[in-house]
Amino acid sequence: MQVDPMNPSEEFCPNMACSARGKIGEGNISIHSRKEGRYHCNCCGKTFSATHGTALYGIKHEADTFTKVVTLLAYGCPIQAAAIAFELDVRTVRNWMERSGEHCQSVHEAVIGTAKLDLGQVQADELKIKTQQGTVWMAMAECVPFRLWLGGVVSKNRDFALIRALVAMVFSIALCRPLLLAADGFISYVRAFQEGFRSPLPRTTPGRPKLRPWDNIAIVQVVKHRTQDGLSVQRRIVQGSTDLVQRLLNQSQGGGQINTAYLERLNGTFRQCFAALTRRGRRLARLPQTLTRGMYLVGTVYNFCAYHDSLALALQISPCRRRWLHRTPAIAAGLTDHRWSVFELLSFKIAPPPFVPPKRLGRPPKLRASL
Repeated sequence: MQVDPMNPSEEFCPNMACSARGKIGEGNISIHSRKEGRYHCNCCGKTFSATHGTALYGIKHEADTFTKVVTLLAYGCPIQAAAIAFELDVRTVRNWMERSGEHCQSVHEAVIGTAKLDLGQVQADELKIKTQQGTVWMAMAECVPFRLWLGGVVSKNRDFALIRALVAMVFSIALCRPLLLAADGFISYVRAFQEGFRSPLPRTTPGRPKLRPWDNIAIVQVVKHRTQDGLSVQRRIVQGSTDLVQRLLNQSQGGGQINTAYLERLNGTFRQCFAALTRRGRRLARLPQTLTRGMYLVGTVYNFCAYHDSLALALQISPCRRRWLHRTPAIAAGLTDHRWSVFELLSFKIAPPPFVPPKRLGRPPKLRASL
């Protein structure tokens, strides 16, 4: 039995003026044209493409070609090489990279940004990147138990605003559980962590509510200094007891000592897969938006489409045999039950917010007395 590729029951209306926008399974979507791949909304009367809301919308080439090119770009292939291999224009490939990066950012914000996870340990760090318009900074964070990339922020300055934006991104994902926050010696991390992980208390009087810091939050720093004798590493416990820090280290990474090694390895992965991050390279980015879109393209593919060797689980079949269950960071975090293909990532649709009727302006109508 052949499955129909067009399924109206799984679609929603993307029209922002429609009262049924973003609703699935309401019976308001029907097939308008199978040949053109278009649906029809019975509420607003508009038609829309089946690829509307995905990275494939408006692509003039085959979806298979677009997916292969984006896959190569996500794993470090230069834009010129992909253009020559598939006989495309360099501007087309560059546009595909920006389009896919923007879509991956939306997927990350919709799936990971709205999730609530027990993170256990979070490591944060910054990358210094040279561009055609000067130096910029890219701050990123990673959840150690799941090897999950939590997001990143790009800014021209390495200041408190950059770190505060990154901490706000982590705070929106974290559950109020015991948490170890590890960073380098940059002083803004301590203040951003202490101010970011607070919750408002219930208030009975008008005004701004008081903020209460979360319990069992440990903040540590790894300070590195280069001297003539070599590299010296100093590990500090800024907040939290030694027992709490060691207990969180045992739960999140199986023991060991305070470090930021997991995020430093992730930084190496990003530098390998994104040519604009390479040290002393010639493929410099011109705009910060290019770095943001490339960062989300690499990070989302890393979270959903790539198996991580350290996350594999051993399944004991017999005393002499066992098999490995490979997992992606998204599978380990419980965000999905299978490894996504790059095509599935690029064709993922994000529902718009629910329709809110406009507020009625003017004087309310008078109630007529019943006769």
